[in-house]
Amino acid sequence: MNLMTSVLDRVPEHLNAVLERNLARIAPALEAVTLSEQQQWHLAQTLLGSDFVAAQLEAHPEWLAQLLDSGDLDRAYDASTCEERLQALLQPVEDEKALQRVLRQFRQREMIRFVWRDLNRLTDMRGTTQELSWFADACIDQTLEWLYQDACRRWGTPHSRPDASGQRHPQRMVVLGMGKLGAHELNLSSDIDLIFCFPANGETDGERKNLDNQDFFIRLGQKLVQALDNQTIDGFVFRVDMRLRPFGTAGPLACSFAAMESYYQDQGREWERYAMIKARVVAGDKAAGDELIQLLRPFVYRKYIDFSAFESLRDMKAMINREVRRKGLTHNVKLGAGGIREVEFIAQAFQLIRGGRDSDLQQRELLNILPLLPDKVGMPEAAVNELVDAYTLLRNLEHGIQAIADKQTQELPQDEEGRARLAFTQGFAGWDELMSTLEAQRSNVSRHFADVIAPSEEADEQDDDVRAEWLALWHGLMEDEDACGFLTEQGYEDAVAALKALQALKAQRTVQMLQQVATERLEAVLPQLLSAAGEYANASVTLERVLVLVQAVLRRSAYFVLLSENPGALQQLVRLCSASAWFAEQLSRQPVLLDELIDPRTLYAPPDKEVLRAELRQQLLRIPEDDIEQLMETLRYFKHAHMLKVAASDITGVLPLMKVSDYLTWLAEAVLEAVLDIAWRNLTEKHGAPQRAAGVPCDPDFIILGYGKVGGIELSYGSDLDLVFLHDAAANLETDGGKPIANTVFFNRLGQRIIHILNTFTPSGMLYEVDMRLRPSGNSGLLVSSLKAFEDYQRSEAWTWEHQALVRARVVAGSPELADRFTALRESILGQPRDEAKLRQEVREMREKMRQHLGSKPSDDEEQRVFHLKQDRGGIVDIEFLVQYLVLRHAPEKPDLLRWTDNIRILDSVEAAGLLPSEDAELLREAYKAYRAAGHRLTLQNLSGVLGDEEMTEHRRGVAEIWQRIMEHG
Repeated sequence: MNLMTSVLDRVPEHLNAVLERNLARIAPALEAVTLSEQQQWHLAQTLLGSDFVAAQLEAHPEWLAQLLDSGDLDRAYDASTCEERLQALLQPVEDEKALQRVLRQFRQREMIRFVWRDLNRLTDMRGTTQELSWFADACIDQTLEWLYQDACRRWGTPHSRPDASGQRHPQRMVVLGMGKLGAHELNLSSDIDLIFCFPANGETDGERKNLDNQDFFIRLGQKLVQALDNQTIDGFVFRVDMRLRPFGTAGPLACSFAAMESYYQDQGREWERYAMIKARVVAGDKAAGDELIQLLRPFVYRKYIDFSAFESLRDMKAMINREVRRKGLTHNVKLGAGGIREVEFIAQAFQLIRGGRDSDLQQRELLNILPLLPDKVGMPEAAVNELVDAYTLLRNLEHGIQAIADKQTQELPQDEEGRARLAFTQGFAGWDELMSTLEAQRSNVSRHFADVIAPSEEADEQDDDVRAEWLALWHGLMEDEDACGFLTEQGYEDAVAALKALQALKAQRTVQMLQQVATERLEAVLPQLLSAAGEYANASVTLERVLVLVQAVLRRSAYFVLLSENPGALQQLVRLCSASAWFAEQLSRQPVLLDELIDPRTLYAPPDKEVLRAELRQQLLRIPEDDIEQLMETLRYFKHAHMLKVAASDITGVLPLMKVSDYLTWLAEAVLEAVLDIAWRNLTEKHGAPQRAAGVPCDPDFIILGYGKVGGIELSYGSDLDLVFLHDAAANLETDGGKPIANTVFFNRLGQRIIHILNTFTPSGMLYEVDMRLRPSGNSGLLVSSLKAFEDYQRSEAWTWEHQALVRARVVAGSPELADRFTALRESILGQPRDEAKLRQEVREMREKMRQHLGSKPSDDEEQRVFHLKQDRGGIVDIEFLVQYLVLRHAPEKPDLLRWTDNIRILDSVEAAGLLPSEDAELLREAYKAYRAAGHRLTLQNLSGVLGDEEMTEHRRGVAEIWQRIMEHG
């Protein structure tokens, strides 16, 4: 059609091509309608702002006439209208395929209406988000109702267990909407965060077979997710995210109210309090759901004024800031500085702090909370007005960005056409005007966020004269003799080496080619670094290590700003680099870890195992489940960051040796659990779950065994992981998905996927090096064995050294039920009676073979003689073999020897059982701890595990004497 001249005149010339392109796509739809001038203008606005609308009208030409004739484009719907319209459409639906088709077509038609009304400002931002949320509620609730009735016909109606009067009550699912859905703030291309739950345990009243209520509701929940989320030829309804449920993806898809209450009471984290502010019952049994919300309210809103919320929100924001820097999200209107998330944090900080005392603050909608703040907390009204204006602009821009292609993104366009389209549809004369307005609004948000939440950090002022001299030295304005004299004054014990290191850096081409802003940032921080390094006894070595890091971040000068503005972090950096070459090297490889130095409270307080698991789960929740690459990067950052924290605590003596190994082992276990979850989810989405028995899926009936250092809770920096994979599924069955494969093939691929995630090199390096040689038959054996095959091998084919290895084996991830069975099997195998002489001979022969191949070589030159901590006589392996021999020899009559897998506690058990004199057990314990502590120190200096021959002589002599007494003479 030809648009009227007056309409064309209102469209900027540089956007005519976009309009003509989309008009051509919808030509068949235009043939059936006659448009008023105003409708032509609205159509032009819509097509300029949305390729998605053009695509839908191209696929469904009849929709334009329907939408115009019905008047739907000109009026808002309320919640009941959405429900009624969808209910009528679903009335004749008879199967799930038809259900999905109707839902998707309903969604696409309504999305045209939402985009049209939003881009033409026929409704305001709040009206758009409110109506989108009602629409989502209707889709979830009506779909759930259809699926529930269908499920009851197939499996029976779920009922509670009998109450005191013997009555059983029918049960329905409760669906909680979280995030923007819960707050009626859904955007044009939001995913929906849901939690599924049900009032009470019980079972269905099926005619043929009863299901537990949890099993029923998990199946129902799976079908609901599929109905809404599956991508079909008609598209999708909503992307569904279930990761906010208790225990995240590791938890059941649906759980009872009692389980929900127990989880949040015992294990709920601060970020889950934040998430629960917006929780709302969006579908299912709404009366029961409201009772659950009341049940959980004490977890969210504390009865006292809770200022700890500032710190937790500050930590969350810092985590987001790190993610923004890593992913380059500075143009993100949600996560970037002064973005939507900062406005939300300001409101929610006061909600968490004072909501328990003031129920007015217990509301979900941000724009209901902000106007309350002047009265409730004394925030200036002008500040609130600025926040409301900024939030409105940011959300409108978010809608404009998402309207283009129906994609869930908040990134400002980087191409000229995209920028021109967004500026026009948002009512700006051009991109420059839009950015000028946006930058002013974001600046307001950042200022108010800093006032409310951000910590005040005042850098100590450095002496101006000293600073000027450092810069004069850097710029080569001092003679070498004067420069060396100044360096000596500042504490450098080898001034010549320090000067050469600085001059070498200055001469590098990278430094010479730095842009002005990067040069200014470098020169702002360099005097502080140089002064700090001079405070240490090994100042010149410290400087060399620090300058390696400086070189690594020359092209990422934002890190210089981080150090300049956080003098505490700079001091921590220099201190730790002075103490450890390994630490300096890790930071140089991964400068992003500099963020971890900012807060010494977290730097020197590594979290315990449960906190580690929860923190990792929280970080992974923010990443789409199908983005394996980003999941792998997040795992690597998490591992490197926490290893850095452990090292910092180790270097400074905050943590003793045993705790260092504990934390490193817990870290590996948390990572392994997450990796197993990712790999399992990835494979089951493609092939379905393997079956334990016909019709009984595995969940997951798979375990990862840790041997060696990880099994013995003795990991060090850079340790590899000795792993074995076991499953317990029927070999003759296959998976239950659309592309079934044999169970054995599934588990083999699962093992391969786990290894791939762990040891693939990415930009952030490798997670862990994996050694699978301890599996049955070693490298020639299957990658994954069944528990039965493992048992058969251990009982009939395993060598003695393999049973020695089993002493230090334990389950580090996977099914708790299968873990219990493995533990019982391990105790049975290790508890077998053995011929004492044969056992001693085999252990001794294996030890001698290892010493010959791996120990240090004899030398006539005394200066060349060394002691290999692990392999030489009287070293670590002698102690380990002694312990393993004693366990294998005496476990049949002393089963308590099998309780532990770490050498120290096994030695305690050996002593308690009277198998070693107390003085021998103490000597072995002290030697073992001394050797491991020395190994840690060597690793932190990037040195191999070799000492001078004159070191550790007393420990070596004592261990060798005990070895001789027990293993040579018996």
